[in-house]
Amino acid sequence: MTVRAVWTDFGGVLTPPISHTMMAFCRRHRLDPAAVAVAAAAVTARYGTDDVMLPLDTPLVSEQQWLREIADELGLAEAPVTMADSWFDGRETNHAWLDRLVALRASGVFVGLLSNMVPAWDEHWRRMVDPTLFDDVVLSFQVAMRKPSPEIFALALDCSGTRPEETVFVDDLAGNCEGARNSGWTAIHFTDTTTAIAELDALLATDTQQPQTQQKELI
Repeated sequence: MTVRAVWTDFGGVLTPPISHTMMAFCRRHRLDPAAVAVAAAAVTARYGTDDVMLPLDTPLVSEQQWLREIADELGLAEAPVTMADSWFDGRETNHAWLDRLVALRASGVFVGLLSNMVPAWDEHWRRMVDPTLFDDVVLSFQVAMRKPSPEIFALALDCSGTRPEETVFVDDLAGNCEGARNSGWTAIHFTDTTTAIAELDALLATDTQQPQTQQKELI
């Protein structure tokens, strides 16, 4: 395959796993993670989905209202105002993955960020990762669609100007990777940085070997 574009997710790829961050949020506010999970599921169901982040990153509800509803489910008089402090303060950027993307872009490959993002978190992620390191950024709340819908992958293709078979997507959620594959993309399910880089480099190696193979056939 010829790789002309690579799109990466943000949370769980350029940052530690989402589960780690949720635990930090619960510790910060002295909440029982299991109780929060039950409350969040109940609130999420009100918005006609079982995807806990969908109401926030489309968005159907503000983060403050969503947290207020969860606090009510938990019987709390006061609700956390935002999750951003736990989500971003002290959270480490995955520099090894970012460096690989920067090098890839320098080689001429289009590199984009494709993320389901909460509006209230927009300024925070930009402190962690410089958005100018990407050729384009597509965020769910800005385009009113989200992964794994085919519409957001079609939009990303328009941004990169590539065909599906030339485009690679990297995400920590299997469902989002499946959505990309259903749209004709190649997807890498991110579990750790070393493995993801190896998988990406294998695709790029296949790319560079193609002209040599064609040349041998001509000879």
